[in-house]
Amino acid sequence: MNPGGKIKLHMRILLTLTACFGLALSASAAKHDDDQNNQQQYKKKGGNAPQQTVAPTGGNKVYGNKAYKTGPHQNFQQPNTVGGYNAINKGNKNKWQGQGTGNNANISGNAANSKFNKTNVNKNLNVNKNLNVNKNFKFQKKQFNLQTNKVVNKYKTVNYNSNYKIAGANKWKGAKYQVFVNYQPVWHDAWWYNWHHGNHIVFIYGGWYYWDNYYWYPAWGYAPNSVYYVDAPIYASNPADDPAQVVANVQSALQEQGYYQGEVDGVLGPQTRAALAEYQSAQGLEPTGLVDEPTLETLGMA
Repeated sequence: MNPGGKIKLHMRILLTLTACFGLALSASAAKHDDDQNNQQQYKKKGGNAPQQTVAPTGGNKVYGNKAYKTGPHQNFQQPNTVGGYNAINKGNKNKWQGQGTGNNANISGNAANSKFNKTNVNKNLNVNKNLNVNKNFKFQKKQFNLQTNKVVNKYKTVNYNSNYKIAGANKWKGAKYQVFVNYQPVWHDAWWYNWHHGNHIVFIYGGWYYWDNYYWYPAWGYAPNSVYYVDAPIYASNPADDPAQVVANVQSALQEQGYYQGEVDGVLGPQTRAALAEYQSAQGLEPTGLVDEPTLETLGMA
């Protein structure tokens, strides 16, 4: 090729390279301008341009701005509410459930200590005792066939003490507990009781009781050799419900909710009192271990 042809060829190559380089510069400048415009638009709206989130490798998953480690076979779930507490995996038992309780729980309050099995909870009631959930429980009162004309020898009886006060009652707050705060046994003969409460005196498991202002009281002195298993008032909104029927219905209601596993016998014995104290504590009531008005209201029996 002659020298003139070589020069023309070199000129063409140079022009071509110059044009390509110019196009590249123009494209880069255009992208930069676009990025600047985007940043200015987001800044006007009070934020920054969004950035793409890349899921980390190595068994991690991203939820929002946080990365959680997962195992090779773990079925990770976002936090859900299980039983009233936050839990990561519904499939696993909530770590908060069952703390401080068990299938056999020691319940101590003013009632005597007692151990009893609480596994037979009525599933249809959807009761969660840890959280006091069952606010809509409504117990249908029943009439139990109780043999109240005899003494129950399996329970320890109490003696008359004119200075007796219910232990811990002075700490119970609320007007509906004042009857227990103020309670003090009195001794009268049969004539006195018949004169003042003649229409509402009953014989229950070896002892006589009189009804006064919504409570059944032990009628100390009414008859010789009378026996009582607890010295305390028993709430009854209607005198037609004698003390044994009231206690039996409470026992049955506590059975339905899994608190009481003893016999429904209508006697306010140690196991019944322990179950009452536990139920009352779970419901946010004073743990009296006795049959009081707030408890029967909560059970739907008042």
